[in-house]
Amino acid sequence: MNISAVAEKYNLTASTIRYYERIGLIPEVSRNSGGIRTFDQNDLKWIDFISCMKAAGLPLDVLKRYTELVREGDKTLEERKNILIRERTELKKRVVEMEAVINKLDHKINDYEGLLLEKEQKMI
Repeated sequence: MNISAVAEKYNLTASTIRYYERIGLIPEVSRNSGGIRTFDQNDLKWIDFISCMKAAGLPLDVLKRYTELVREGDKTLEERKNILIRERTELKKRVVEMEAVINKLDHKINDYEGLLLEKEQKMI
């Protein structure tokens, strides 16, 4: 798969994918005889993982460290697991915070709906 198809599939830009490769977030992608990147299933799995984690708000430095550890092999399994547990814990905290904000917004929206209904009834 070429970079344009990958970019479209994951809703990224080609320059973002090249940047991820340059800083080591995804393994170096193989190239054909013309020097064009050709992405295989393993590359796509990495891009999918990184895209998902970025969308969830994980910092690039955490993702880079995780990627480095993967490249070091099985001796880093425990550390990789701990990174994922720590990030999951942080995400769960953020979800709770977001739910609280959503609840406040729901209450405020309900207040406005009530005010608008009162205004409508006065006009009748």
